[in-house]
Amino acid sequence: MGKTKHQGPIKATKALQPKHWVSPIPFGLGKVKPKHIRDSMKIAWDNKDNIGYATRILTKGVCDGCALGVSGMFDQTLKGPHMCTTRLNVLRLNTAPAIKEEILHADIDELRKYDSTELRKLGRIPYPLIRRKGERKFSRLTWDEAMDMIADKMKQLNPRQYAFYLTSRGITNESYYVAAKVARFLGANNIDNASRICHSPSKTALKRSIGVGASTCNYQDWFGADVLLFWGSVASNASPVSTKYMLEAKKRGAKIIVINPYKEPAMDKYWVPSNAESALFGTKLADDFYQVNIGGDIAFMQGIMKHWFEMEEGVHGSAINHEFVQEHVNSYEELKAHVVAQSWDDIIKSSGITKERIIELSELLANSKNAVYAWALGLTMHAFASDNISQVANLALLRGHIGRKYNGLMPFRGHSSVQGSGEMGADPFVLPGGDFVEDNIARMEKIWGFNIPRWQGDVVGITLENIVLPEDHERKVKLYYMSGGNFLETMPDPNFIEKALAELEIRVHQDIILNTSTLVDAKEAVIVLPAKTRYEQDGGGTSTSTERMVYFSPEIEGNKNHIEEARSEWKIYVDLAKRVKPDSAHLVDFKTGQEIRDEIAIANPNYEGVQHLKKQGDVFQWGGAWLCEDGICPTPDGKGNLLPVDIPDMGKKEGQFVLTTRRGKQFNSMVYKETDPFNNAERYDVLINAEDAHELSIAEGEGIVIHNGFGVFQGKAKYANISKGNLGVHFPEGNFLLPKGRYEKLAKIPDYNVTVKVEKADRYNARKDTKYVERRIEDLDMSVPG
Repeated sequence: MGKTKHQGPIKATKALQPKHWVSPIPFGLGKVKPKHIRDSMKIAWDNKDNIGYATRILTKGVCDGCALGVSGMFDQTLKGPHMCTTRLNVLRLNTAPAIKEEILHADIDELRKYDSTELRKLGRIPYPLIRRKGERKFSRLTWDEAMDMIADKMKQLNPRQYAFYLTSRGITNESYYVAAKVARFLGANNIDNASRICHSPSKTALKRSIGVGASTCNYQDWFGADVLLFWGSVASNASPVSTKYMLEAKKRGAKIIVINPYKEPAMDKYWVPSNAESALFGTKLADDFYQVNIGGDIAFMQGIMKHWFEMEEGVHGSAINHEFVQEHVNSYEELKAHVVAQSWDDIIKSSGITKERIIELSELLANSKNAVYAWALGLTMHAFASDNISQVANLALLRGHIGRKYNGLMPFRGHSSVQGSGEMGADPFVLPGGDFVEDNIARMEKIWGFNIPRWQGDVVGITLENIVLPEDHERKVKLYYMSGGNFLETMPDPNFIEKALAELEIRVHQDIILNTSTLVDAKEAVIVLPAKTRYEQDGGGTSTSTERMVYFSPEIEGNKNHIEEARSEWKIYVDLAKRVKPDSAHLVDFKTGQEIRDEIAIANPNYEGVQHLKKQGDVFQWGGAWLCEDGICPTPDGKGNLLPVDIPDMGKKEGQFVLTTRRGKQFNSMVYKETDPFNNAERYDVLINAEDAHELSIAEGEGIVIHNGFGVFQGKAKYANISKGNLGVHFPEGNFLLPKGRYEKLAKIPDYNVTVKVEKADRYNARKDTKYVERRIEDLDMSVPG
């Protein structure tokens, strides 16, 4: 798609720049901040029984944490070694010994006393397990027994009645690809993955706007941008190495702007451990914060564009890059008419940003030759997320901030190989190399050699809801096959999720460790299969970073805590296919990782080159340095599309707040600290604006109740620099307030924002007691028959 190739890592700026320092006091003594050195020492201690293997993982493997794409301790962005706490925190998953048998085979209620953090610390799953209906303990199975039970059940079911799901953490492109192929081989289109829950609106919106659902630029483009916008993204928390890139961008003159309801401390001041200057004196990351209302981003962006069109009325070309628009963009007049018709009052009310501040950012972007727009879950996890991102694309297209050096659109992924999951076809809406549409289906049938069912598979949320359909319903899901993941801690309405998981006849957990969802009952059986980590995967594996870098991670030998019976994830899927459809299983019978990569290069033309990745450090970038290079988009007419959308209504009533969920010291739902080191917030603290709290007579630290028609959350008020009328709670603790069944209109992911009411805990509980009415017991019938 782009002719220019990535130049490889470059040297960082060495000169000290005290203007970016947080404080001249070394190491931020006395500040609320992460203790990187102390945390690293603790992690080393936790891995002391397997320190040699841990070291080889860090120096030879590709990061299984964030999506920056780190090979060993080096990457393709800046020269020199670096390490981040995200990668260190997940290290123990790869080095841990097996769970002790006396714990593993204890009564199920004893295991249920552990939370997911405690279960993770118990160690790895050592061998296949089963717990049948009514049984109090897990029993050991052979692999043959386990796989035959799963295969026999699948043979009994219509393929519409089972579903596959793959998590993001640690799974390789090879495993995604084989899972996607096996699912379709078995006749099942119900296959989904964790990355789609978070970022599928990015892909959906970008394909509408520019024809391709991936980052159009590289991290190196930050280093020459005039402006680097982080929209709804706490990149420093999700991907700590990104702070090293932010520092380099600032040293080269970039302004960093953060748009988020909460002034996240991690995006304000940060001590970058791999940079001596920053480790000592800290770095002031953001130059400015715009604290938009939750759900107010579209209004904010339309305000920016509205002022651009007003600027154009005064001086032609003062805001819009007309040369770029005329040559490379559709629907300019339609967008202009729509935006101009929006009233400033509506824009200000929805966004929560004053007109003066909107104009300020509007003019900064209008005067910036180069800009990179990065975003994350703050834009993607809404019911109107695709519209959010289409407006970001509008901004870039109107200014020509795309398809060239130091510019671009960057959905900032949170997990290693999130980008690759859909590109391998592990998604109900796609197949390798394209969408789930007739032309691509027919193309893949020729490559795979078998027919692919034409019915549309359901997304994960719908498949979970379909578990509780009537018994005779053709779409009732009766078997769920999960590679990792914990729906109890990632999906809205955990009470419903627990009920649904228990309603399944067979539930399969293919994983490294136990989690709370593994311990839920099933109607017939829960089967647990021990998986290898990516570093143990036979023949090595690849992963795709946010910037479309495909890295090879070799198989790493020497694990002192080797799990003898663990198997590579892709091998388990091949085994399943052989048992369900033995007569034609040769069509999916991969023998080596190399065979898989050879086929990926054919199935997805963008991945031509993946077959040549064979040793540590091998990497290539699909699509070139910049997608849409020279303004030419992979759309039917080669042009980008401007999309007018309406300002959404959050449905907020008088006295209500809008609540969003946020991450603390955690990796997705895996929590590593009960207290966020950036703001001292505990897991059940509620971030609330001090003015809002005073109006409700709520003191800091006081017990409060957040409630709506879907659930109740009891926590403590924590005064925070969050925009008025908005609240923040931790994910997944706050998921009890989120309704099931409310999905993004195009990408069909759950909405993780909701309106709520807030009350002092004592007042809420007192009112609840006075309104409590005992249910009347019907009079006993004491009459004597006769």
